[in-house]
Amino acid sequence: MPLSTVLTDHHLWLLILGIHNVSSWMIRVTMLAVVPMRHTPGAAMAWLVVIFFWPWPCLLLYLAMGSNLLPQRRLKRHQRLLRELSTVRIRCHQTLCALSPELPRSLHRISSLAETLGHMAIVGGNDGKLISKASDLSSLLVGDIDESKETVDLLYYIFSDDNIGGPVIEALTRASKRGVQCRLMIDSVGSGSLIKEGRVEWLRAQGVSVAEALPASLFRRHAARFDLRNHRKIAIVDGSVAYTGSHNMIDPRYGHRDLVWRDMSIRLKGPVVRQLQAVFLEDWFVETGEEPDLKQLTAPVDQWGDISVQTVPSGPNYRTENYQRLIVSAMHDATRRVIITTPYLVPDESLLQAMEVAALRGVRVQLIVPSRSDQFLVGHAARSYYQELMDMGIEIYQFSDGLLHAKTMTVDGELAFFGSSNFDIRSFALNFEINLIFYGKEEATAMVEAQERFLAKSIRLTSSRWKDRPLGVRTLESATRLFSPLL
Repeated sequence: MPLSTVLTDHHLWLLILGIHNVSSWMIRVTMLAVVPMRHTPGAAMAWLVVIFFWPWPCLLLYLAMGSNLLPQRRLKRHQRLLRELSTVRIRCHQTLCALSPELPRSLHRISSLAETLGHMAIVGGNDGKLISKASDLSSLLVGDIDESKETVDLLYYIFSDDNIGGPVIEALTRASKRGVQCRLMIDSVGSGSLIKEGRVEWLRAQGVSVAEALPASLFRRHAARFDLRNHRKIAIVDGSVAYTGSHNMIDPRYGHRDLVWRDMSIRLKGPVVRQLQAVFLEDWFVETGEEPDLKQLTAPVDQWGDISVQTVPSGPNYRTENYQRLIVSAMHDATRRVIITTPYLVPDESLLQAMEVAALRGVRVQLIVPSRSDQFLVGHAARSYYQELMDMGIEIYQFSDGLLHAKTMTVDGELAFFGSSNFDIRSFALNFEINLIFYGKEEATAMVEAQERFLAKSIRLTSSRWKDRPLGVRTLESATRLFSPLL
């Protein structure tokens, strides 16, 4: 090869290297000014660390996942609906609040805060049935759909055409052929397999309206970031029966042979169904643009029981992290005992401090988590907090009978939190979630009993046993904790 050619190639590589180095430093400096203005200090620090070491790859990653801003079209529809809902909300509030129960002073603060954050009041006159098995959930829902006369509205993060979701799909088609208005909303990423398999188009051909929540794309003019998801699980039949909780509409093994997800959902009748229906109608409108029938939200509603409950929607379209604020506030109010079940625990600083303060005040704080995790990075990040939590006096129990996926918290046996939200930064800040707060000793008893059953199948973690884990595992946990604000 001629010497001139070698020199030319050498100069070309030097030029490419020089451009790469200069552009890498330009990325670092630019993001140093941009990132802290768009994120919390913890999240900003994590992004800046990864961008410093890998500027170009992490710049592309940030462009795809770094902003929790929703598409402008979706935001405009949401703002328009809020304006239209202003008068409807007043009438709905008057209808439902006629059934509002009297609360003891110890619970009134949480109820008021929840109403301020989620715009929904506590309502009495409800009946509920807890469901632990996915097969039972599917069977009950199919039975209600088969008896439906007017509407069936479903919203699920993961929906699969298998032994759990399949019967529901068949029931939807039967209802649609009877003239029932059937609407199914599925998360674009969580239910990606149902979309790819062509079942969505088949359902539409059967008369079922299907919408994808938060379509994801790298070039996000009209789409959302890949990890900003609609994680809600809601089913409403004829505006009179509703389901919500942590179950996705899929076989509880999620494709695993040796691991079963343990969830909890609830079947509800009463005024609270109106609140869950309002959440669905909002999601449906902002995704499809179809005008919702808001009159059904103010229609008279029957009382079915004595349960007092409040719906708390949360997501990036709210000004604050609704559920996180309520969890932290309730933790500060606790006087005797707090029990938490969650598959993923990645606490932010305020939640960590609330747990610590509760323990220092003598509150017995019991945390039940799975012994195995299906999420590699999140699982290791969560475990990095265990020693710190145990040093605070918090009891940690590792559930051994499958993967604990129920998301619950009870406080002093008279307040219960229940729904789709994990106790991690992602659920608090990024995902659209739906949760319920149950008030009163009778209402919380069933939840505490379910938590006690989880405790009976768990092994308490001790500091001595935890410190015996290999050095490599501890190092991995520490490294993943650094990126916990991004997980």
